Amino acid sequence: MSIVDSSALNASVLVLNRHYMAVHVVNVRRAFGLLINCLAEVIHIEDGSYTNYDFQSWREISELKKNFKEQSPHDDWIRSVNFEVCVPRVLRLLYYDRLPKQKVRLNRRNIFARDANLCQYCGKRFATSELSLDHVVPTCRGGETTWENLVCACVRCNVRKGGRTPQEAGMKLIKKPIRPKRSPMLTIKLGNPKYASWKSFLDQAYWSVDLK
Repeated sequence: MSIVDSSALNASVLVLNRHYMAVHVVNVRRAFGLLINCLAEVIHIEDGSYTNYDFQSWREISELKKNFKEQSPHDDWIRSVNFEVCVPRVLRLLYYDRLPKQKVRLNRRNIFARDANLCQYCGKRFATSELSLDHVVPTCRGGETTWENLVCACVRCNVRKGGRTPQEAGMKLIKKPIRPKRSPMLTIKLGNPKYASWKSFLDQAYWSVDLK
């Protein structure tokens, strides 16, 4: 398959287990691989109702949407030699029952995402390359590497603070660092209208699988 719009390559698909519980997020190629190999089905939400489609029926629905010009501005499309098909937003695995581990991975990417790339001292937003991690209570003072003791900081503020606590440096955190209940990267995805259908499966669940 070739991509109609290069942005479709960057789209994500939420994957549910057989019991409609979110377990993973995959890219478009992986999603269609699951569909074509009959390992998953599309779950389409419209007017609060779920409809299940296999690959062939999803192709037919896509063709109808295109023929009757019912495409959403948030849709992504891919094209093969003979047809075009809309990228689904949610898949359900047909033979998988397991649940994800209930733990969000502590790493640089997730800290930056939790803090929305805002320096937690000056409140300014920076590119990831211009940010660093700061231990609120320095490790030399017994501070631990935990969600509650790590924040996103710009280089200038980090240097200014040095090996001191914020109080000692005359600085103040804009918000208290906490352990997120789900992947911060996932929270960013949910802010995009194209992934609105994910909320039906995530808002009522404690789900913390990392985005891939």
